[in-house]
Amino acid sequence: MYKKILAAVNEFSNSEIASRYAITLAKSSHAKLYLVFVAEEKIEKDKLRHAEAALERLFLEARNTGVDVESITECGEPVSKIKKLVKEHDIDIVFAATRREDVKKRFFVKTLSRQLMVKLPCSVAMVRVVKMAGIHPKHILVPLRGHLTDIEERAYFVATLAEGSGAGITLFHLHKPITSFINGEMHLKPVQRDEYVPKDVEKFREHLNKYKIPHEKKTGTGSIARAITLEAAHRKNDLIVMGASERSLLSSIVKGNPVETVLRETPCNLIIFRGRKS
Repeated sequence: MYKKILAAVNEFSNSEIASRYAITLAKSSHAKLYLVFVAEEKIEKDKLRHAEAALERLFLEARNTGVDVESITECGEPVSKIKKLVKEHDIDIVFAATRREDVKKRFFVKTLSRQLMVKLPCSVAMVRVVKMAGIHPKHILVPLRGHLTDIEERAYFVATLAEGSGAGITLFHLHKPITSFINGEMHLKPVQRDEYVPKDVEKFREHLNKYKIPHEKKTGTGSIARAITLEAAHRKNDLIVMGASERSLLSSIVKGNPVETVLRETPCNLIIFRGRKS
């Protein structure tokens, strides 16, 4: 499914970690990897040296693992340059890291991450790095809700990343309470939850089964963001992979989004995935 992958590299160490996830995916999917650094106007010499050194390390690492890799350095505005490269090289997915200031702000207010998520015509994997040593995950948590977008692609992304890391997967579905006109909200008992799993969640699991990746299914209730972060902490997950459609990203400007809360509070590394057709 992925033939060409782009990893956006800059002078910060979190972009180097994010790029290593891209290397894992490229190796597992036999895709070509483009390592791209866009130097903004009047960049400081120290930042330029750090970015160039990161490019070199990543290039050698990718090549030594058998990945077909190309390193590109451009000058200009990062989003427009990356968008241009995506079109020129027919890129399937772009990896980019959040910056520290992104976590403190509302996720969608004037951040590079928001612009890449919304403006790129390809899939995007935005990486929030919490632990520098977490680039080879062994336990991946995949929160799922009803009305999933790009089920087949998201299952492929998770399965291919897990295969490349040798990781197991936990599918975590959070139930909404059932609303009754007479009794108000009623939370399901654990034995009842499997009966109310949305069809999209089961479809995701069916696609995942095709790749024969070890996985388990768990259900829960409560606040979405809190339940996800507590589950990840309790099970000592190395990575969370959450989906985010373009529609939900834009609507969150007005009413917020659980993705924002998980972005700030995640106890482990986090990938927010937006499929090409989201």
